[in-house]
Amino acid sequence: MTDVIADPELDPTATYAVEPSRARALTSRVVASPGAEQHVSRTPMTGAPLASLPVSTPEDVTVAFATARSAQRAWARLSFRRRADILLRFHDLVLERQVELIDLIQLESGKTRTQAFEEVADTANTARHYARAGAGYLRDRTAAGAIPGLTRPVISHRPKGVVGIVSPWNFPLVLGINDAVPALLAGNAVVTRPDLQASLTTLMAAELLSEAGLPEGVLQVVLGPGATTGQAVVEQGDYVSYTGSTKTGRSVAEVAGRRLVGASMELGGKNSLYVAEDADLDRTVEGAVRGCFSSAGQLCISYERLIVHRAVHGEFVTRFVEAVERMKLSTELAYGPDMGSLAGQSQLDTVSRHVEDARSKGATVLTGGRARPDIGPYVYEPTVLTGVTPEMECRNDETFGPVVSIYEVGSDEEAIALANDTEYGLNASVWTKDTSRGRRIAAEIRTGTVSVNDPYPATWGSPGAPMGGMKASGVGRRHGAEGIVRFTETQTVSVQHVVSFGSVPGVSQETFAKGATVALRAMKALGLK
Repeated sequence: MTDVIADPELDPTATYAVEPSRARALTSRVVASPGAEQHVSRTPMTGAPLASLPVSTPEDVTVAFATARSAQRAWARLSFRRRADILLRFHDLVLERQVELIDLIQLESGKTRTQAFEEVADTANTARHYARAGAGYLRDRTAAGAIPGLTRPVISHRPKGVVGIVSPWNFPLVLGINDAVPALLAGNAVVTRPDLQASLTTLMAAELLSEAGLPEGVLQVVLGPGATTGQAVVEQGDYVSYTGSTKTGRSVAEVAGRRLVGASMELGGKNSLYVAEDADLDRTVEGAVRGCFSSAGQLCISYERLIVHRAVHGEFVTRFVEAVERMKLSTELAYGPDMGSLAGQSQLDTVSRHVEDARSKGATVLTGGRARPDIGPYVYEPTVLTGVTPEMECRNDETFGPVVSIYEVGSDEEAIALANDTEYGLNASVWTKDTSRGRRIAAEIRTGTVSVNDPYPATWGSPGAPMGGMKASGVGRRHGAEGIVRFTETQTVSVQHVVSFGSVPGVSQETFAKGATVALRAMKALGLK
């Protein structure tokens, strides 16, 4: 565990969870002007301060991009193998240094140790996958030419240049660094702006990339509010990767559109988990608890709606509520607890407002429904609601906390309709013993990912499978081929041999057109592409 000591430079009476010299070493990587404004971050576990963070101005962001552009040219000239080797060393360092990483993730996000470890595992998994599979995703390929046998087009992927990443607070390691992994491998430099709440974890990941051999300047970290520092990143990136709210995502898309640069965005969600009448309830209850309350519900792909078939509704609800009431809540930096804390006062306010609004309008709280300041300043009990109706805030708005509503349906068709009755389309889950049926149901749900008989690791933990949102949940995909190709420009170079299409020496234009017509018909008859 990291040391807990007092830091007299900030507050001689405060107890700190991160050793001050270690915090200063990490924050020295931030691109910020001398004498920059300082932001004191606090852990949601206790409310105590963690570190004093330098705030980057828009001018600092411009410096970061200039440095990154200068470094990118040499980085892109390195062989793919050399770049991949750095990611493989990063993979090893993430696993070797996981104790400190997990401490920082917990301290910055409030989640449990097991859920923090999931971030470590996912980051190592992503780095290994792209280091091993990236060359295949980006390999040159040939295409059908204008004149078969005489025209040879080769399609290549070139780096965009400098990728700008703006990430939120809920997954400090995964969202702070994992999009940078394929961007770097593709030959780009990166300027990343993690949320101030999640800065130390991202800075440690940047430190590990440097130790792994990433050249100086290729990855730049800037810190500051989204409205200023984040906006400056969006306004200067050759490509923008954004994770956050749908409202802000629309603004990011507008800026990228005006600048004619590409952007991918994972945005909000109102995810549903469907329990069919033939589901294995032992397995389903355990999966539903995990899927609804991991990271205290502050997981983009967690479930805020449980849709339960009428045939098993009563038994499922009883068993689910009992399992929720057995959950251990804690802010310990130790394995064992089932759920930790919300990330701060804003999240606690939203969760409390949604629950009280639902209660006041007739919803029933089956369990939970109250804050637990005796455990931590922002801890809220895992909460299960029934009787939720459209006029209640939690029916359609994303709560992003440990609150789930249960709905009863009489058929798969009703379940599908309810799951699709939202502007969002990020994630879903289907539980049934008949996996073919599960796939058929999944195909009708308009979400970017659907897990059958699994809460979320089956999709999130598959780095070769694209992941992202439909509808108001975003555009583009992370993971898989799409997760790295998005950071490249596709270029076609065609070499023509012997003669050019439309120009044959000594042949009139009319004669050429007639001959070409015969050739085109022959190509169709021969089944040529």
